[in-house]
Amino acid sequence: MNLDNAILAHYEWKKILKAAIAGKAQLDAATISLDNCCEFGKWLYGDGGKQYGKKPEFTAVLQKHKTFHAEAGRVASAINAKKYDEASKMIESSAPFGTASVGVGVAVNALKRVAV
Repeated sequence: MNLDNAILAHYEWKKILKAAIAGKAQLDAATISLDNCCEFGKWLYGDGGKQYGKKPEFTAVLQKHKTFHAEAGRVASAINAKKYDEASKMIESSAPFGTASVGVGVAVNALKRVAV
Protein backbone atom coordinates (compact mmCIF):
# COMPACT_ATOMS: atom_id res chain seq x y z
CA MET A 1 0.00 0.00 0.00
CA ASN A 2 1.34 3.37 -0.97
CA LEU A 3 0.57 5.43 2.12
CA ASP A 4 1.10 8.73 0.29
CA ASN A 5 -1.64 7.72 -2.13
CA ALA A 6 -3.90 6.84 0.79
CA ILE A 7 -3.45 10.36 2.18
CA LEU A 8 -4.17 11.92 -1.21
CA ALA A 9 -7.24 9.76 -1.76
CA HIS A 10 -8.73 10.93 1.50
CA TYR A 11 -7.97 14.58 0.80
CA GLU A 12 -9.76 14.08 -2.54
CA TRP A 13 -13.00 13.43 -0.67
CA LYS A 14 -13.41 17.14 -0.04
CA LYS A 15 -13.42 17.70 -3.81
CA ILE A 16 -15.89 14.86 -4.30
CA LEU A 17 -18.22 16.26 -1.66
CA LYS A 18 -17.93 19.80 -3.05
CA ALA A 19 -18.76 18.50 -6.53
CA ALA A 20 -21.78 16.63 -5.16
CA ILE A 21 -22.99 19.81 -3.46
CA ALA A 22 -22.50 21.85 -6.63
CA GLY A 23 -24.16 19.22 -8.79
CA LYS A 24 -26.84 18.40 -6.25
CA ALA A 25 -25.86 14.76 -6.67
CA GLN A 26 -26.93 11.86 -4.51
CA LEU A 27 -24.20 9.84 -2.81
CA ASP A 28 -24.02 6.41 -1.22
CA ALA A 29 -23.78 7.76 2.32
CA ALA A 30 -23.99 4.31 3.89
CA THR A 31 -20.92 3.05 2.04
CA ILE A 32 -19.03 6.30 2.48
CA SER A 33 -19.59 5.97 6.25
CA LEU A 34 -17.86 2.59 6.33
CA ASP A 35 -14.13 2.63 6.96
CA ASN A 36 -13.50 -0.75 5.34
CA CYS A 37 -14.81 -0.09 1.82
CA CYS A 38 -12.14 2.19 0.35
CA GLU A 39 -8.84 0.75 -0.85
CA PHE A 40 -7.00 2.01 2.23
CA GLY A 41 -9.65 0.63 4.57
CA LYS A 42 -9.41 -2.78 2.94
CA TRP A 43 -5.66 -2.67 3.46
CA LEU A 44 -6.05 -1.56 7.10
CA TYR A 45 -8.35 -4.49 7.85
CA GLY A 46 -6.27 -6.90 5.78
CA ASP A 47 -2.54 -6.86 5.08
CA GLY A 48 -1.91 -3.62 6.95
CA GLY A 49 -3.42 -4.98 10.13
CA LYS A 50 -1.44 -8.19 9.80
CA GLN A 51 1.79 -6.31 9.28
CA TYR A 52 1.42 -3.31 11.60
CA GLY A 53 -1.57 -4.08 13.81
CA LYS A 54 0.44 -4.18 17.04
CA LYS A 55 1.97 -0.75 16.53
CA PRO A 56 0.28 2.16 18.35
CA GLU A 57 0.62 4.26 15.20
CA PHE A 58 -1.50 1.72 13.35
CA THR A 59 -4.18 1.83 16.03
CA ALA A 60 -4.22 5.62 15.72
CA VAL A 61 -4.61 5.42 11.93
CA LEU A 62 -7.45 2.94 12.29
CA GLN A 63 -9.33 5.25 14.67
CA LYS A 64 -8.70 8.42 12.65
CA HIS A 65 -9.75 6.65 9.46
CA LYS A 66 -12.96 5.43 11.10
CA THR A 67 -13.73 8.97 12.31
CA PHE A 68 -13.02 10.39 8.85
CA HIS A 69 -15.48 8.06 7.16
CA ALA A 70 -18.14 8.71 9.79
CA GLU A 71 -17.81 12.46 9.15
CA ALA A 72 -17.76 12.01 5.36
CA GLY A 73 -20.91 9.93 5.67
CA ARG A 74 -22.60 12.68 7.67
CA VAL A 75 -21.75 15.20 4.96
CA ALA A 76 -23.04 12.82 2.28
CA SER A 77 -26.28 12.39 4.23
CA ALA A 78 -26.72 16.17 4.41
CA ILE A 79 -26.16 16.40 0.66
CA ASN A 80 -28.69 13.63 0.05
CA ALA A 81 -31.18 15.52 2.23
CA LYS A 82 -30.63 18.55 -0.02
CA LYS A 83 -29.11 20.53 2.87
CA TYR A 84 -26.45 21.99 0.63
CA ASP A 85 -25.59 25.04 2.76
CA GLU A 86 -25.23 22.84 5.82
CA ALA A 87 -23.09 20.36 3.89
CA SER A 88 -20.86 23.19 2.66
CA LYS A 89 -20.27 24.29 6.24
CA MET A 90 -19.61 20.70 7.26
CA ILE A 91 -16.60 20.42 4.93
CA GLU A 92 -14.88 23.60 6.09
CA SER A 93 -11.43 23.12 7.58
CA SER A 94 -12.60 23.96 11.10
CA ALA A 95 -15.57 21.56 10.97
CA PRO A 96 -15.35 17.93 12.17
CA PHE A 97 -14.86 16.65 8.61
CA GLY A 98 -11.91 19.00 8.08
CA THR A 99 -10.40 18.03 11.39
CA ALA A 100 -10.89 14.34 10.62
CA SER A 101 -9.30 14.77 7.20
CA VAL A 102 -6.19 16.37 8.68
CA GLY A 103 -6.16 13.72 11.40
CA VAL A 104 -5.97 10.92 8.86
CA GLY A 105 -3.03 12.59 7.14
CA VAL A 106 -1.14 13.15 10.38
CA ALA A 107 -1.78 9.59 11.57
CA VAL A 108 -0.76 8.03 8.26
CA ASN A 109 2.44 10.07 8.24
CA ALA A 110 3.23 8.78 11.75
CA LEU A 111 2.61 5.23 10.53
CA LYS A 112 4.89 5.82 7.54
CA ARG A 113 7.76 6.62 9.93
CA VAL A 114 7.51 3.22 11.64
CA ALA A 115 6.52 1.23 8.55
CA VAL A 116 9.94 1.29 6.95
